[in-house]
Amino acid sequence: MAQILDPLPPEQSGKILCCYINATSKIQVARISNIANWYFERVVFPGQRLVFEAPRKAQLEIHTGMMASAILSDKIPCDRLMLEEPSSYEFDTDLSSGKDSINTQPIVQQLNTNSGDSIKPLQFAI
Repeated sequence: MAQILDPLPPEQSGKILCCYINATSKIQVARISNIANWYFERVVFPGQRLVFEAPRKAQLEIHTGMMASAILSDKIPCDRLMLEEPSSYEFDTDLSSGKDSINTQPIVQQLNTNSGDSIKPLQFAI
């Protein structure tokens, strides 16, 4: 997800896609202040996931909200928050074969039910 409001300075190369999750019960402010000519600050609510682009050398500061103040609670190098590139198999959505590409089991199985004198197949998806 590109930062439309605060694009990276043009002289910055090697940007990476990062993700931070606020796993606390408090509101946090995520800020990057070590990149010249760039302002990045976002409020992150409890349980919220923040996805952003940043230069590889950026450091994310986490300020945890207290009563009428905020305390710097962590500094995380953005290369530790980097999302990995998805593999091509994750985007394989060709299910026309009727097989699950990961488990190689049929996606739809037949289950025989007995209703009276006749047996009818019942299909369900796993």
